[in-house]
Amino acid sequence: MSQDFSALDAWWRAANYLSVGQIYLKDNPLLREPLTIDHVKPRLLGHWGTTPGLNFIYAHCNRVIVERDLNMMYIIGPGHGGPGLVASTYLEGSYREIYPHIDWDTEGLRLLFRQFSWPYGIPSHVAPETPGSIHEGGELGYALLHAYGAAFDNPDLIVMCVVGDGEAETGACAASWHSNKFLDRKRDGVVLPVLHLNGYKIANPTLLDRIPRAELLELFRGYGYAPVLVEGSDPLEMHAKMAAAMDHCVEEIARIKASNEPDRPRWPMIILRSPKGWTGPKVVDGKPVEDTWRSHQVPFSEMAAKPDHVRLLETWMKSYRPEELFEESGRPVQGILDLAPRGARRMGANPHSNGGVLRQDLLLPDFRTYAVPVAAPGGRDAESTRVLGAFLRDVMTANAAQRNFRIFGPDETQSNRLGAVLEVTEKAWVAEVRPVDERLGTQGRVMEVLSEHLCQGWLEGYLLTGRHGFFSCYEAFIHIVDSMFNQHAKWLKTTREMKWRPPIASLNYLLTSHVWRQDHNGFSHQDPGFLDHVVNKKAEVIRVYLPPDANTLLTVAEHCLRSKHYVNVIVAGKQPAPQWLPMAEAEEHCRAGMGIWPWASHPGEPDVIMACCGDVPTLETLAAVTYLRAMVPDLQVRVINVVNLMTLQPRNEHAHGWDDTSYDAIFPPDTPVIFAFHGYPWLIHRLAYRRNNHHHLHVRGYKEEGTTTTPFDMTVLNNLDRFQLARDALKRTGRENHPAMLRLEDKLRQHRAYVATHGEDMPEVREWRWAPTLV
Repeated sequence: MSQDFSALDAWWRAANYLSVGQIYLKDNPLLREPLTIDHVKPRLLGHWGTTPGLNFIYAHCNRVIVERDLNMMYIIGPGHGGPGLVASTYLEGSYREIYPHIDWDTEGLRLLFRQFSWPYGIPSHVAPETPGSIHEGGELGYALLHAYGAAFDNPDLIVMCVVGDGEAETGACAASWHSNKFLDRKRDGVVLPVLHLNGYKIANPTLLDRIPRAELLELFRGYGYAPVLVEGSDPLEMHAKMAAAMDHCVEEIARIKASNEPDRPRWPMIILRSPKGWTGPKVVDGKPVEDTWRSHQVPFSEMAAKPDHVRLLETWMKSYRPEELFEESGRPVQGILDLAPRGARRMGANPHSNGGVLRQDLLLPDFRTYAVPVAAPGGRDAESTRVLGAFLRDVMTANAAQRNFRIFGPDETQSNRLGAVLEVTEKAWVAEVRPVDERLGTQGRVMEVLSEHLCQGWLEGYLLTGRHGFFSCYEAFIHIVDSMFNQHAKWLKTTREMKWRPPIASLNYLLTSHVWRQDHNGFSHQDPGFLDHVVNKKAEVIRVYLPPDANTLLTVAEHCLRSKHYVNVIVAGKQPAPQWLPMAEAEEHCRAGMGIWPWASHPGEPDVIMACCGDVPTLETLAAVTYLRAMVPDLQVRVINVVNLMTLQPRNEHAHGWDDTSYDAIFPPDTPVIFAFHGYPWLIHRLAYRRNNHHHLHVRGYKEEGTTTTPFDMTVLNNLDRFQLARDALKRTGRENHPAMLRLEDKLRQHRAYVATHGEDMPEVREWRWAPTLV
């Protein structure tokens, strides 16, 4: 190719120079005086090895954006290449627009360098502080998922996604390549993946770099891509190769987007093989560094102990010829500035990378119209999530024109009783369709794939680019995305403090098929511990709800869909269960977060409080109360239901927490509390340990006992059943010798014998109904 790439190479050299400066220097940013140890940071943190390759790709993205007026985002999986993205956004001007004190001058350069990996500065990752980013990359494996999530419903967007070859070894990333089977050429944007093969991880070679090139190409052809290989180390030759590859890919993307071919397209991708630590020191202390694992982080350190390393650093940085790149004032030369796209076409200023500026509120139907009529508490049964499914169906319809709402789940939408949504949309699918298949189509807005990683990553990318979503999952297996939830919650926490990043829509989980109704699948499917994991995060970003029936579930779900910048976790069962509250009472109860159920309680001061949180614990608590009323009529019982778990914390610890006066009014400090909880018991103790009556709090919940058994036997195995709850109440009120204790123990013996003989629960349990009158 005869095209002159000297200007493009100057941009790349400038970005590399700025990247090295961020890692090493706190002063003397343009080397206008001899470099000394006083100019070098005392702690050298950051990652050089991947950075020059990332800068190289960014420069070539700029070229095609300018020449073809493209709408392009940049997502990089090797997030430790943070100095590169900071450098490139600084050169294009988007960085100084957000941080005007870091200007295009010598002082701005000094501040740019000093802040990197510095106390109270910026992280070494591509963090929320970095313009143009939606993907931090501190944890590997999710870049491609975020890229596809960003591309859904953005038909004119190209998401340039760099996948590191170390990252490509993760399980989540390996499955991510299949996302191309869910991308519609007309409705959605495009992801242009770049597999960046620089050959090494921290201390080992990477697998994909060490397999034969033919095998590597066949691997990605097998995934359904059309790979283009760019390989080499000579900068000018590589510029020509990369430019040709980029031109080919964007032209092929345009051709596919314009075509009406019936077959699923083979979207292009690039495999870039460049040296690790490209353009850095080739040898340090007699050992090879460039194109080895030694360049992964800081190519050399020990600056005070080895003065020759200071000279080595100076030689390295001067090899980029900074005098050609920056004016005397420190401003980048005009030739470099002219290479950047303008305005929102700059990847650091692309509005899709700051989703809060694009977010539109969902149009929501009145949830009250879906209410289950409840003439009397417990007077009818309903499947709560099926009721919710009708509401979500109409949310989908109401927002069809905006195309900003999708439902995600691992092959469980119908299993979780949300199948009503399939009355108005299909399940997204661009692979082969056979006559036996149902509700599959390229226009589908229900995203199902048997990978919680993919569902979570797609949803995060969708939310971070300004849209809304809902994720339903079996409770036990949401743990698969524990770490992904961590990263998203940290992103939300950090960005809450950034005025230039407006809030995005909340990440909404529905956990169903839960621990207490996994009696048919057994022990492997029984785990409510995601709640413990969630409440570890900052109070300002997490919310946890356990609605006891369909009307409270509708109320909570509508609230969560309206909310912004939270992670909302809803736990609700899908099986037929008693319905307790008419809609007006459900709304009032959910607004308060917890409260006394007067229709289930004695008036006046209680002898014992029977508290409950979760649908099955609520059922067992109310059943226990009916036995206590019948057997011990003089016992004064108060029933308290908790729907918002965080109300148990004090107000100064969580915004939803009750103040001590209000809390003590319903939980008198000296009254024993038998608390039936959906999850692990110690979570309640952890949340309520500062409360005045904590020493009288006795919690029953899941304690890792389970098998394939009957629904009621699951509660018996974990001491959460009605008979044991009633015995707890007697024990904690000094009635250990009351005749009812023996009668309740006899009920447990009858239960064990019955299920062993008949394989189902006793009619007394199956047919139980709330008795509203005192016996």
